[in-house]
Amino acid sequence: MTSVAVIGGGLAGITAALRCRDAGAEVTLYEGRPKLGGLTHSFRRGDLDIDNGQHVFLRCCTAYQDLLGRLGVADQVTLQDRLDIPVRAPGLTRTARLRRNGLPAPMHLGASLLRYPLLDTAQRVRFVRAALAMRRLDRTDPAVDARSFGDWLAEHKQDRATIDAMWDLVGIATLNAAADQASLALAAMVFQVGLLTDPSAADIGWASVPLQRLHGDAGVRALEMIGATVCVGAKVDVVEPRERRWLVGAKGGEQLVDAVVMAVPPAATERLAPAGSVPLEPGYAAKLGTSPIVNVHVVVDRHVLDTPFVAGVGTPIQWVFDRTVQSGLRDAGQDGQYLAVSVSAADDFIDLPVATLRERLLPDLVALLPAMARAEIVDFFVTREREATFRPAPGSGALRPPATTRAPGLFLAGAWTDTGWPATMEGAVRSGDAAAAALLSHVEPELAQAVRQGVAA
Repeated sequence: MTSVAVIGGGLAGITAALRCRDAGAEVTLYEGRPKLGGLTHSFRRGDLDIDNGQHVFLRCCTAYQDLLGRLGVADQVTLQDRLDIPVRAPGLTRTARLRRNGLPAPMHLGASLLRYPLLDTAQRVRFVRAALAMRRLDRTDPAVDARSFGDWLAEHKQDRATIDAMWDLVGIATLNAAADQASLALAAMVFQVGLLTDPSAADIGWASVPLQRLHGDAGVRALEMIGATVCVGAKVDVVEPRERRWLVGAKGGEQLVDAVVMAVPPAATERLAPAGSVPLEPGYAAKLGTSPIVNVHVVVDRHVLDTPFVAGVGTPIQWVFDRTVQSGLRDAGQDGQYLAVSVSAADDFIDLPVATLRERLLPDLVALLPAMARAEIVDFFVTREREATFRPAPGSGALRPPATTRAPGLFLAGAWTDTGWPATMEGAVRSGDAAAAALLSHVEPELAQAVRQGVAA
């Protein structure tokens, strides 16, 4: 039996471990933290379950939804029947909406765009022309990856208001970078796949339960049920080749295996992987860089938001989500509402004290949700992911390695690897699928066929 060590218990590692074990390999999953889930986890604060950050998926995220089915939790998410984004802006007297109709893409947003109050007629016309040009881009061209999304938008006569109200509204949340700082290729991927090809692709989904229950806890159950070994609190510090096998050392002991999947961030990969094994120049982790996300959590004494979420334009508050049910606020016998405010590309906010964030952002939240003006703040706290994603800058594609390495038996996974997607849950799962398929093709081709059939199913 082929033995495999998977290092890292996020979505990429869970996926790779499941695929390898489903195909018959003997699998040990190592995770340095005390629980699985990676960057999608929860913790307790008093009587509430708090997600470390708000994560959503789209209908086009098919690999992620397949993983939910494999974990037996597909019924614990909500997916819109049709894309519908409520949008608010300071000074806007009504809620704008971006919603799709039943027409083919890109006409599925036409009626909504005609009524969108944040753009005038000339801006709408220029936006449509740019969107049609975006459809024609070859996002696999390295020259496209080397270009700035912001430069391309300027070339296509997109003004600041249009960028804020349309392009960055979607782009910052998915890329974790504003248009001026983002690769054109990654932006093209987001808009081509999500909005400009399949009319249902951008329907939004979100967890109906805490993320820890949805991913980490469900991952442990699914892996142990099929005979995989899960080692938490086991940080790996040794990965070395040994006579056609691999020595993996962690707290608690060492293990010799036939193959290794490293599903850890770039810096950890560069530190652990043998020199020269990853097909990139030394220092690739620092060159790729990271981009932070800040989440502000606000519990108020009354109902102030009447939709599951709302997007903000013309304000640092990008998205606000109602997390009342998922957190257990009602079950704890508390009235009111729990809001999670998501701030992506948060370089300007990541180091600010909680008191400063409260002083800066509460007035903006009141401007978006007028009912907040009459609410009492029951709790206010902040979670920060300093290295939430890789930095999707122009040229970043050349710093994202494939699943295979130069070292036989060593494979890479993680949303930062060359998935063609930005650093999303979908990208993480796809990377785990790719690493498992590459590993099994290398070790036992007949197992590779099994894992491919499993992914296709």
